[in-house]
Amino acid sequence: MSGATDDPHLRELVLLRRVRDRIDRDYAQPLDVEALARSVHLSAGHLSRKFRAAFGESPYSYLMTRRIERAMTLLRRGDMSVTEVCFAVGCSSLGTFSTRFSELVGISPSAYRKLGAGEAAGIPGCLAKQVMRPIRNREVAPTRTDLASSA
Repeated sequence: MSGATDDPHLRELVLLRRVRDRIDRDYAQPLDVEALARSVHLSAGHLSRKFRAAFGESPYSYLMTRRIERAMTLLRRGDMSVTEVCFAVGCSSLGTFSTRFSELVGISPSAYRKLGAGEAAGIPGCLAKQVMRPIRNREVAPTRTDLASSA
């Protein structure tokens, strides 16, 4: 009997999807590449290389993007502080969270919190999530402009 499980490449893709699905589901939990790799019986280095080849970014970068996407939603609500949002999405360092947020979104979490509620007012949540999501690696060339200079 020959099937998808007989092909080593397809078996590996199934494992990589399992890791990506776990990150999507458990982004707020303490996750690291070593634990993710152990869960699919791969070394951390092998998982990182194969994940990047399959999805265009490292498992850590993918995890942080998921966390930032969720943080954007929480910040737009406006009922949590930046620190509360940082910990709610699974980050343990406010500095790392703020740096990564600024890299992906183009402004600091506190500035986004102030602007986000106004920009998203009246937009249904499902649409706001799509329109206001961070730009991920290799999606588009960096073309964001400074918000202060566009006023």
